[in-house]
Amino acid sequence: MPKRQVLALAVAALALAASGSAASASVLSHASGPGPARASHTAAAFTLQPAAVRHSDPRGPGCGFTKQVPFDRYKGLPNFTKKRAAHAYIALLHTTQGLIVVRMLTGKAPCTTYSFRFLALRNYFTGTHCHRLTIREIFVLQCGDPTGTGSGGPGYRFNDENLAGATYPAGTMAMANAGPNTNGSQFFFTWKNTKLAPNYTPFGRVIGGMAVLRKIAAAGDDSQNGPGDGYPRSYTAFKRVQVVFSK
Repeated sequence: MPKRQVLALAVAALALAASGSAASASVLSHASGPGPARASHTAAAFTLQPAAVRHSDPRGPGCGFTKQVPFDRYKGLPNFTKKRAAHAYIALLHTTQGLIVVRMLTGKAPCTTYSFRFLALRNYFTGTHCHRLTIREIFVLQCGDPTGTGSGGPGYRFNDENLAGATYPAGTMAMANAGPNTNGSQFFFTWKNTKLAPNYTPFGRVIGGMAVLRKIAAAGDDSQNGPGDGYPRSYTAFKRVQVVFSK
């Protein structure tokens, strides 16, 4: 089974909660098919979790850009330098549902923003669609997979960053992953304030288009992974992604 970069809901043990003990979240079982992981909503404590728990930290030096399967629409490895990465920019994501404008956090997440820029300038995201929407307890729209399955990637991974004290208010753009330091091309937007463990690199803030995200969420999902967790009913694909550099 390929490693998936998917979002899955975790649930606290009700027995512990009922007894007054500290509740702990656990990863639920996942579907064996190519789609996102299945999960059920049976308690109040939710978080995003990787599809497969990794027990080792594959951190590489610096950004850690390292070749990794799958090689979906492979564009090579980012030619990162601190000087290039420091160039501030705004991303304009032209979708079939409207324009989303994001101010990229180049100072706080130079590796992540450089990777996104590297892929966007090579039309990696053009024609891809957002494959997952969650509308209960956590509120995210996940995108960036050329295969549209939650299993795709750009042919490389890189390290986490900007996680200290990370929060995910509405309008956050953050990386999806399959465990520590396994970032690729998949990312998500929070369309409403969302409580998550600080495991997902925040690398952008939506400064235009929140109404677009809310419109997509309002259309709902098909609940293929459980109530409020599935494929977005409002098909959302990227016509193009523009990178506009600051002077």
